[in-house]
Amino acid sequence: MSGPVIETPRGTITINANGKAELKFNSKFRNRWQSNYSAAQKFVDSEVLRLCEPYIPLLTSMLIKSGILGTDVGSGTVQWIAPYAKAQYYSPRKPGSSTGPLRGPQWFERMKSVSGKEIVAGARKIAGRE
Repeated sequence: MSGPVIETPRGTITINANGKAELKFNSKFRNRWQSNYSAAQKFVDSEVLRLCEPYIPLLTSMLIKSGILGTDVGSGTVQWIAPYAKAQYYSPRKPGSSTGPLRGPQWFERMKSVSGKEIVAGARKIAGRE
C-alpha cells in the first residue's frame, strides 16, 4: 500500500511501505507563490494606508503619519502608533466634522465597507488567483 494518495501543486502525501504518511513539499511552488503572496500583501497594506487616509480624524496629520511610521508594508499589520490613536478610533463621536465629512472613528471599518472588495480583487490579481 504505497504510492501517491494526495497530489497538489504544493506537494504530495504518500503512504510508505511501513504504512506511515509522508508529506513532501514541492520546492518550486514555494518560490513561485511566495513572491506573489508577498507582493499581494504589500499591495493590501499600502492600499489600507492610502484608502484609510480620508477617514482618519485630521487636525495636524500626525495620526495619519503615525500609520505610515507604524506600518512595515508587507508584514500584514497596519498600525497607527500615535498615543491617542486608540482613543480616536473608538471614540463615540459621529463621523464628519470641520475637518471633513468622512473623518471620524472606526476609520478602518468604514473604509473596508466601501473599498474592501476592490482591495481583495487587487490582491487576488497580484497573487495570480484571479
